[in-house]
Amino acid sequence: MDQGYVHNVVRLFEVTKVFKLGSNLVEALKGIDFAIKTGEYLSIMGPSGSGKSTLFNMIGALDKPTTGKVFIDEVDVAQLDAYELAWLRCRKIGYIFQTFNLIQVMTAIENVTLPMIFAGMHREEYMDKGMELLKLVGLAERYNHKPSELSGGQQQRVAVARALANDPAIILADEPTGNLDLSTGEEIINLLKQLSVQRNVTIISATHDIKMLNVSDRVVWIRDGRIDRVEERDKLKISVGEVA
Repeated sequence: MDQGYVHNVVRLFEVTKVFKLGSNLVEALKGIDFAIKTGEYLSIMGPSGSGKSTLFNMIGALDKPTTGKVFIDEVDVAQLDAYELAWLRCRKIGYIFQTFNLIQVMTAIENVTLPMIFAGMHREEYMDKGMELLKLVGLAERYNHKPSELSGGQQQRVAVARALANDPAIILADEPTGNLDLSTGEEIINLLKQLSVQRNVTIISATHDIKMLNVSDRVVWIRDGRIDRVEERDKLKISVGEVA
């Protein structure tokens, strides 16, 4: 393959999203055209109500556009039925949430291996892989601990390992440092960056966290349902007030 060729793992064409609130129509996205490269670390930033979360949900196949098209690995998401969509989410995309979303009655290893069980993997294979992923995030020795026995940072590490369970092309991180203290948040950000580089996984984060800018290849600023600007890391111009 040509080394200069850049593969786009996500493409959005003229994407709009209109929500009905009572008798009002709210235009959350107003024609988004954008492509995200394989292995890129991308942060989506913008004030509350800017359309950031809606755009994030489009990229993650969690919602469909009102008009326009979203392609994930060259597949038009709108053309997929419920089964195909579930397969795409299970196999192509890993999700990390602000609130960790771990199952409280399950141990770390059980939480990490759950997506592999859904994907039909055999027990010996998924247990080996689960332990390998916990080792990757520095938690192999806590494999038998439940979320209540882990710190916030450790729970988020388990969530990162779970997101990697089925070797996704994309990891979607929704405010992944939102519930963490400063130093723990930095650890999670650096871990995600490391995964992006080592595994060529595309990391897409919706965030308010300024620290995320240090590791992002590009930052997309959303304002009023449109892309306000896209900045490469070495050209970032930011004022703290912009992300409030």
